[in-house]
Amino acid sequence: MKIGELALKAECDVQTIRFYEREGLLQAPAREPSNHRRYVGNDLERLRFIRHCRSLDIPLPDIRQLLAFAAEPSQSCSNVNALLDKHIAQVRQRLKALRDLDRQLVALRARCDGDASHECAILASFMDASSPSSSASHAGA
Repeated sequence: MKIGELALKAECDVQTIRFYEREGLLQAPAREPSNHRRYVGNDLERLRFIRHCRSLDIPLPDIRQLLAFAAEPSQSCSNVNALLDKHIAQVRQRLKALRDLDRQLVALRARCDGDASHECAILASFMDASSPSSSASHAGA
């Protein structure tokens, strides 16, 4: 199948396929005499695997490692588990950071009383945080 057909079947963009080829996640396909790429069923299966991993926000280096693990099915699942455990820890860390951000934004929003007769407390807070003396106190953050 040609790249357009592969993209259609995998529900992705042609540029995505080319990107994964450049990244070495998809092998360079055989070429037709017309120089069109010619993909086979394994390419679609591999592309779907990569896309599923990406839907789980797994980074490309980890996908590369998972593909290597998949190529060695006789090895134990412990390596896959370790990689997934690392990813879970990273997701939990990002969730904590997002919860912290949510609390900060809610607290900031609570400072506004909606009264247009005086300076906006939210904008004043942003201005205070961006002042040089404030930047020095946030340098370690």
